[in-house]
Amino acid sequence: MMCGTLLPSHRTMSALVEKVPSRSSSDPEKIVASAATSDVGELVQNPALEATVWGKSDIWILPIVTLFYLLSFLDRTNVGNAKVAGLTTQLHMTPTQYSMALTVTYIPYIVAELPSNLLLKKVGANLMLPTMITLWGVVCTVQGTVKSYSGLLVCRFFLGLLEGGVFPGLVLYLSYFYPRQRLQTRVAGFFSAASLSGAFGGILAYGIIKLNGKSGHSGWQWIFIIEGVITVFVGLVSFAFMPASPDTARFFNAEEKAYVKARLEEDGAINGDEALDGFSWREVGKAFTSVHVILVGINFFFSGVVLYSLAYFVPPLIQSLGYTAAKAQLMSVPPFSVAFVMTMITAYISDRYQCRGWMTVFCSVLCVAGFGMWLGSTNHHIQYGSMFLSVPGVYLGAPALSTWNANNSAPHTRRATAIAIGFIMTNAGGILATWLLGSISPAPRYIEGTKILIAFSVLIGAFAVVTLYWLKYQNALKAERRKTTSREDEVARGDESAWFVYSL
Repeated sequence: MMCGTLLPSHRTMSALVEKVPSRSSSDPEKIVASAATSDVGELVQNPALEATVWGKSDIWILPIVTLFYLLSFLDRTNVGNAKVAGLTTQLHMTPTQYSMALTVTYIPYIVAELPSNLLLKKVGANLMLPTMITLWGVVCTVQGTVKSYSGLLVCRFFLGLLEGGVFPGLVLYLSYFYPRQRLQTRVAGFFSAASLSGAFGGILAYGIIKLNGKSGHSGWQWIFIIEGVITVFVGLVSFAFMPASPDTARFFNAEEKAYVKARLEEDGAINGDEALDGFSWREVGKAFTSVHVILVGINFFFSGVVLYSLAYFVPPLIQSLGYTAAKAQLMSVPPFSVAFVMTMITAYISDRYQCRGWMTVFCSVLCVAGFGMWLGSTNHHIQYGSMFLSVPGVYLGAPALSTWNANNSAPHTRRATAIAIGFIMTNAGGILATWLLGSISPAPRYIEGTKILIAFSVLIGAFAVVTLYWLKYQNALKAERRKTTSREDEVARGDESAWFVYSL
């Protein structure tokens, strides 16, 4: 059966089954699969609306979300560019103090994620997300004026506090506009901004450090100041363009709004019932005890360690190969550019064939190969070439995990909590990443750290396979339950309903 679908109601099933004359009544599973994957455009007899609605969302929603995440990741990880440009030297920081400055970012970051996601719908994404981006832009700008290590720690703390809800909030926000089968391409679209920020950050840092000494500021300070000011500007402008939901989107007409709502209800993203879609502490608890949320959450931790190890340390890793500071900034661009392209290609494949789990396994294979090349060779060309496997590997895996997590939890509060749990685990992995390369594992070979990254990359693939088989087992049990129950009887059970088919 095609995965990742809420099976249609009896009324919808009847309408759709009539469109499948070649199916026999003795083949109910095939009829259900056909109905589950049919476009709602066919149901409402207006196929043109399908392309129009998602096209408008892609034009009006996706660029804003992508820009938000690009700036978020850039402002959080540009400390790696600043380190190469002289941050640690001028502030007289040891490797341990540098790792501590990164760690301080993650503690409030983790604390903020769940409350932020639970408040997003109530406060309104159109107010909450632009406010967060504006304020963290202010903090990033101030970070460029610090004169001491303690001042840097204070800035990193507030940067984490204000950015904590961004990634889980953006994934949740996209689920307001897109059904599950269309979500990973869009999540990848904005998450690719992370790999793009690695490339863009390297180019930007290369140009900015030439301002070294201007107006009494060092090159590394100008990196924070200029990138922070850009973030503040984008945050202020976005208040005028970001809708809270499809119902308030000015670019949709009444028919298109009704279509989006019907499509999301059919998909299981919303229930159409405020009593079910509203906040509930019981649903928060359900997310924390869901086996698939726990399994994917463990995978988020391993992925977070690998992701942030590369996000923070690629410029220093390249510099350790013998390149100058400026050259290292530029040499970080190609691996991240390849990651951007591969993220988009694999996201399309994952959405097209509904294979989140196997895409995560593919990510694991690329990472193991890349880190193995780095560890097994002392040739600088081979070590640099290894980044064209490890960097794309981890960056293409994150959207697959994020979408997989969002796809398999309902109703709203349970999904919001599950998404937050995933990113809490990711950023817990980020804490370990800040110590892995540099403090625990010294330059230039980073042997101990690389071995750990290889082990975690293997575990990413292993846990993806375990999760796949668990979800397939649960789907089989649900298929049996559907023989003796109706969708209406189980609507309040969310993703535990026999009519909610888990995405694989």
